[in-house]
Formats: sequence, C-alpha cells, structure tokens
Amino acid sequence: MTAEEPQNPLHRRALLRVAAALPVAGAGVAAFEATARAATGSAPTGAQATASAAHAGRFDPESPRFVLAVLPDTQYLFDADSTDPAPLREAFRHLVAERGEANIAFMTHLGDVTEHGTEDEIERAADTFRTIHGKVPYSVLAGNHDIDSGDDQRGDSAYLAAFGPARYKSMPTYRGASPDGYNTYHVLKAADRSWLVLALDWRISDKGLAWAQGVLDAHPTLPAVLTTHDIAWADDDGKAQLSDNGKRLWDGLVRGNDQIFLALGGHYWPPGRTVLRNDSDNDVHVHITNYQDRYYGGAGMIRTYGFDLARGVVDVETFSPWLLARDPEKRSPLEAETIELTGDADRFSLDIDFDERFKGFAPVAVPKPRPASAVMPRGTVAYWRFDAAGTSAGGTAGRPVANGAVVRDLTGNGNDLTVSRLAASGSDALTWSADHHPGQPAHASLRFDGGKSPDRGAILTTSARAALNSEKFLRGYTVETFVRLPEPFEGDHSWMGILSWEGRNGDAGKTTGWSPLEPTCSLNLSPERFLQYVVYPQRQDADPTSWSHAVPVGRWMHIALVNDGRRTVMYVDGSKIARSPSQPSTGIATLGKPFVLGATQFDESFGQGFYGWMGDTRIVNRALPVGEFLTPYA
Repeated sequence: MTAEEPQNPLHRRALLRVAAALPVAGAGVAAFEATARAATGSAPTGAQATASAAHAGRFDPESPRFVLAVLPDTQYLFDADSTDPAPLREAFRHLVAERGEANIAFMTHLGDVTEHGTEDEIERAADTFRTIHGKVPYSVLAGNHDIDSGDDQRGDSAYLAAFGPARYKSMPTYRGASPDGYNTYHVLKAADRSWLVLALDWRISDKGLAWAQGVLDAHPTLPAVLTTHDIAWADDDGKAQLSDNGKRLWDGLVRGNDQIFLALGGHYWPPGRTVLRNDSDNDVHVHITNYQDRYYGGAGMIRTYGFDLARGVVDVETFSPWLLARDPEKRSPLEAETIELTGDADRFSLDIDFDERFKGFAPVAVPKPRPASAVMPRGTVAYWRFDAAGTSAGGTAGRPVANGAVVRDLTGNGNDLTVSRLAASGSDALTWSADHHPGQPAHASLRFDGGKSPDRGAILTTSARAALNSEKFLRGYTVETFVRLPEPFEGDHSWMGILSWEGRNGDAGKTTGWSPLEPTCSLNLSPERFLQYVVYPQRQDADPTSWSHAVPVGRWMHIALVNDGRRTVMYVDGSKIARSPSQPSTGIATLGKPFVLGATQFDESFGQGFYGWMGDTRIVNRALPVGEFLTPYA
C-alpha cells in the first residue's frame, strides 16, 4: 500500500488442548530461538541443517494441534533495485525446518508480494518462493501492488503468469481456481478433519463472488478461512472495522456462510482485530496483519495461528525468523526490537469451542449406543448400565428411581445392584437421566443428589450372595466408571464416596492405614476435588493410595483404576495420573461384603451419598490397556 491510496482517515496498512499447549505458539519463537543461539550467524550449522531436514515434512494431520502460518505484505522486499529477498527466504526456511516440530499445516500470503508488479519484481519473488515450494503447501493472492487496477476480470498479468493456478497444481492441498485464475481454494487435512482456505483477489468481482459461493456450496461441512488483501483497517489501539471492500465481502459472502469463522487481510497498518456476528449469530474473527511500515519493510515477519482443538484455543504469535537467526550479540537496536511483536494485536489467544462453533454446518456425529456384548471383554465380572437394557424398569429422564429397583449385571454373573436410600432421603435423591459421556456405551445415567448436614443420598448394592463380594483379583483388575460433577458444585461434598466394597480393613487383619474402620477399597472425592482411590491389598499389609488432580465440574470424565497384580494406576480420561503409588498391591482384601455404587461406608454408616451423575460401570479381573477401556483412547 502507498500513501496515494487513502480509504479511511487513519493510518493504513493487518485454528485447534490435545492437554496441553503446543509447540504451536512456542514453536514459532522459542523453538527457533534455541536454534539461533546455537548458531554463530544467520546460517545454520551442519548439525542444525541435519535436524531441520529431519523435521521437514513430518506434518501430522491427526494431531489436535497444528499451525496456519500467515505472511503479509512483502512489497518493500521486492522494490525495483532495492530488492532483498533474504528476510523472506529465512522465513520460508524456518517454516520448512519447523514443519514437523510445530505441525505447520499451511502458509498463506495476504497479497502485495511486490511493490510495482513488474516482471522483474514478480520473477524475483517467484524465485524466492522456491525455497518453500514442495515442502510446505501455501497460497498467494494478488494485492493492489501486484497487478493493474480493476477486479479479477482484468486478464493476463505478470503476477498471474507466476502465481496463477499452475503454481499450485502439484500441491496436495490445491483444489481449484476461478476461471480468471486470480482466486484459488485449498483443502488441508489437520486435527483429523478437513479445512477450507479461500485465497481471494484484492478486488473480487461478482463472478468471483459467485465462484467462491460455489466452492462453499460444494464443501458445506468444512470450516473455512478467508484470506484476501483488503478487508479491514484499524485505529492506533488495534480495533478493526471493515473497509469498503471488506463490507462488500461481508455482505456478499461472509455473513451468510457460517463456515467462514476467520477472515485475514493485510494492506493497512497498524494491525488490528475485531469479532463480528454472522447471520447464524456466530463469531467471525477478522484480523489485519501487515508490518511493511516496520523496520526493513517488516523483515519477513510471519504470524502463526496455533490451533489447539484439545484446549479450544488458537494461540497467535508474530515474529521475524530472519532477525531471530542472527547472533543475538550482533543485533542492532532496531533488529532487537523488531524480532517479536507482543502487543495486543500481534500476540493473543482466541477461545473457540470448535465443536460448538461448527455444529451448524458440521455437527459432531454422536456415537450410537453400543450393545453390552460389544463391551464385555474376556474377564468381565460385572457390567452395569442405566438404560432400558440394564434396568428392571427402564427409565424416563427426571423420574425418580424407586427403592428396590434393580440394575442388572449384564454379564449374567448375578452381580445385580439394588437401589436404596440413605437416612430419610426423598425421591429426588436418585433419578434417571439421559445425560451421558459422549464415548459411553449406554446413553443414560443416574443423577445422585447426595450431601451432608444432614447426610443424604442413594446407593446401589450387590446382594449378600453376589460372587463379586468375595472376588480377590489376585491377577489384576480394572474398575471403570463415568462421572460428571454438577456445575456449580454447590454445598460441602468433601470425602463423598463414588464406589466401594463394604467391610473394614481392620477386619481383614490390616494394621496400616489411616483407620481400621476404613473400607478395604473405595473411590472418593477430597475437599479439593481430588479423586482418592485407596485399596487394602489381599496379600500386603498396606494401603496404597492414588490421587488425581483437581477434577473438573460440569463435564463428564472417565475414570479407570488398573492393577496388573503388582501395583495400581489411576487413569482419568485415558491419561495416567502422576500420584499412583509404587507400593506393591496384589488383589483386593474383600470380605464377602457387598459392592456399592454411590457412597463409601465408614464404620457402620454410609454418611453422605454421591452428588452428580454416574454412567456405565464395569469391573474386569485383569489389567486392561488404555485402548480397551469402555471409551477407548488411542
């Protein structure tokens, strides 16, 4: 952009957790700077070159974390006889070298590749792009300095010859171009799904808009990122608003297509951002990225959008690989202050619930209920579920579960559970619910309304003669359940029980532990919302206890307690917790006492009952690998 092109009264110039923060945001600056420190100058050492080559191309399309790299106006690097492609070459080397480590899926240039659009400038730029060609897929679009005036119906140009559709045909992400050649679209696979990138000319015509709409119509379930040269401008505080051309794009394409959740442009400075609401009442993030007004024409500045679908976050960083590659002790003051930009418009995070944001056009498929026969592997000694298949009376959401109701053990081993209430608890102490963990085999649960002061709740227990009561599990075991704690988590529910065996450890001859009145096996919740699993083994006089982190409220979690005959490990959502004891632990010192869901018995009293939802529960007499849990994890 040059000074003769005013369009507003101000200065001009503009994914997804998967627990866990990526080498995404950090892969930009931190990872590269580590390499830079080891170098004596801008050129990598032989070892670094080898490492870079090893990382290049190792993009993982299934990881929940990936990077979209954005490159804004580079026009002052290709400006007649003052051309210097070195900053851009270094930016491309960085993207190639870090592709595997940072999981870089794609790079998009936002236009104004050159200053005058001459054949010489265009050819120099096109030659520089060979640094990245075939190594990281990318898109380029025309800015006003790259082509003559007019819209995308302008016809042939030096830009089109160098950066037209023929350039992208060998890329696996390229899917097509508008008939005029100035607009392209790309489909990339990242985070185990497909994403659409529209690269639109700086002045798209009505024909171009119709073509773009056709692309969206042909890919109705793909989340889309729109890239163009001119879409918004910002004030000095970084608050952006649509430019005249941006308003045309918004009204003609963006607002009516819920797929477009991110729109990126350059052209103006300072950088800025805003959030607009589309016709589906969903957010569209509009960002300006342009640093040509900065030292050395922006010094090949790139911006990384680190999508983290596990966390529901997009982490954004802006930095110059060219300046980072220099010996820190030899950087000039201007170089040092331009290496990385950390203002609110240059370094920030976007909170995006991707499933929620995309559900209008790409709803997450809800897994169908799985039959009991599909989730009872060898060694299953008990399996309970709370849908019609697993209960004696079926269940209607919100209806109380009566005392005496039976939940069948679907293994046929006779470990049925019978419902009763604690103290003088009312009917609402236990109700049916259709709520369930998304990976749970049965699409139903029980809602427990337990508490204390006074103690209240409900429990489900095996009969006095159930085989499970005396099972010792000497070769190992796996106990699994699904739990959801209410949000808000109201009241005092410290040390409430989730499941246990009745029977005191003192009666089992155990002399260690906190109290001889403690049950021989129980899963509880501490005042800090830590899960506590304490077991008194059959063969050892010990009480190895596992502790989780502070577990969340308001969402389902899967809990697994796995013993291999030697020690016990707790898993939450498929992840091994740190505080699993190394003490020997063989079997469970059951005493022929009933197994209980919904509370823990201490002394002669169950006290308070569980508070929350509980789903499918399964016990297997061997240690299951993570991939064979009730909701399997890769």
